[in-house]
Amino acid sequence: MTDRPDLTNLPSYRPPRRSVFSARRIALMASVVAGLGIAVHGFSPSTSPSELFSSPAHAQVNNEVRKVERPVGFADIVEHVKPSVISVKVNIKEKTASNDDGDDSSSPFQPGSPMERFFRRFGGPDGFPGQKGGRGRVVQGQGSGFFISADGFAVTNNHVVDGADKVEVTTDDGKTYTAKVIGTDQRTDLALIKVEGSSNFPFAKLADSKPRIGDWVLAVGNPFGLGGTVTAGIVSASGRDIGNGPYDDFIQIDAPVNKGNSGGPAFDTNGEVMGVNTAIYSPSGGSVGIAFSIPASTVKSVVAQLKDKGSVSRGWIGVQIQPVTSDIADSLGMKKAEGALVAEPQANGPAAKAGIESGDVITSVNGESVKDARELARTIGGMAPGATVKLNVLHKGQDKVVNLTLGQLPNTIEAKADTDKDSGKGASRGTDVPKLGMTVAPADSVAGAGKEGVVVTEVDPKSAAAERGFKEGDVILEVGGKSVSTAGEVRDAINTARTDNKNSVLMRVKSGGQSRFVAVPIAKG
Repeated sequence: MTDRPDLTNLPSYRPPRRSVFSARRIALMASVVAGLGIAVHGFSPSTSPSELFSSPAHAQVNNEVRKVERPVGFADIVEHVKPSVISVKVNIKEKTASNDDGDDSSSPFQPGSPMERFFRRFGGPDGFPGQKGGRGRVVQGQGSGFFISADGFAVTNNHVVDGADKVEVTTDDGKTYTAKVIGTDQRTDLALIKVEGSSNFPFAKLADSKPRIGDWVLAVGNPFGLGGTVTAGIVSASGRDIGNGPYDDFIQIDAPVNKGNSGGPAFDTNGEVMGVNTAIYSPSGGSVGIAFSIPASTVKSVVAQLKDKGSVSRGWIGVQIQPVTSDIADSLGMKKAEGALVAEPQANGPAAKAGIESGDVITSVNGESVKDARELARTIGGMAPGATVKLNVLHKGQDKVVNLTLGQLPNTIEAKADTDKDSGKGASRGTDVPKLGMTVAPADSVAGAGKEGVVVTEVDPKSAAAERGFKEGDVILEVGGKSVSTAGEVRDAINTARTDNKNSVLMRVKSGGQSRFVAVPIAKG
């Protein structure tokens, strides 16, 4: 046997690493064997589940998982608020057969209009899965609602119960009750119903504060008749106007809602109702993530009056108003495009009696600034008839204060001007107003046009007048705040505005029985 040489004295000598690797390999093999042993032992018939999960290794894993922050859910909120939400079922007799053609009569737009097919109510009397019938048959529809008091008062949409002969509600626990319609308000699409049979219904609270854009929202309702369904999203926008009326002030949400959700609540994370779901934007009739809710502040005001007297009374000043655009603001010498422009005060209305005239701009109510025409309508409409208000008005470039007593908003407003559609017929060619691209003639020379102003007899389709919506038969009553009766007076008023270095001239125009102001740009030089 040959002896191995001694290499320890060599400069390059390093101790062999075999023993180190061997130790690591041994440790690794031991852990693998131990793991296999645990696995075999863990799945052996004699081992109980409690023994497996009580092993030190598994306990350590469980402890690590518990340390990971879990996502916050809505289960606790839903458990608290869901019992207050109800499904509403209605029966309506003598439904006209016109709905059988698939037309959604609950749209806020006129049938056949370009936007009608996009904006749809959801859950109206002919909403899915309501059964349409022929003339004289009973039509069933379904919607949603929620209790606002323990004694059975509940809120839903007007279009859900409008014209209903019978209203039934089903609560979250599956019980069915008969309900009575206490009152409805078509302008805000709200209805108050009373459910009999108990004095201890779970109810929801209407929120006191306005939601912020980006806040979480939970929609609870009865989509497609499926019963209590919860969806979540955020507040996408506020103050939305969807063309449903002068009191539009909707909250836009992206929580999925569908037909049958109409009248259901939109909850915030405090479990309070921030709004009542009433309409969706949809080309197909299903949810595309854009829905509109009536704010809780509006619901409070309307419901209080419905409960008290079954109807809603609104303040009224008797003016036809329009927004102040940047062009109109420039023509009036205003620094900002704010306020509500009075197109025409109604004869014998509160505003006319107080001295408000066409062309005046209402800038504030009781010291609160008016942003636009819709805000003025909502502010006045939210006040009680008979109340005294202070209006700040811009009148012919001067600020003045007007005090008046509000009247009561009539159910229908009569036309305030001649609605003869043939007013332009029989007119002479008239006189050109080249700076505007239209031809006008004195109104008293045109049959049916009245005695005031000048009638538009021709409009150049490529002119500034055409771009601003002028058409044959329109009657121009004022230009630059001055009454006009001839083409010469129109030209003089335009020249005055140009001399005053105005970029546009303001005209008061009567068209189709309605008056409006139009700011028309004027050429320099």
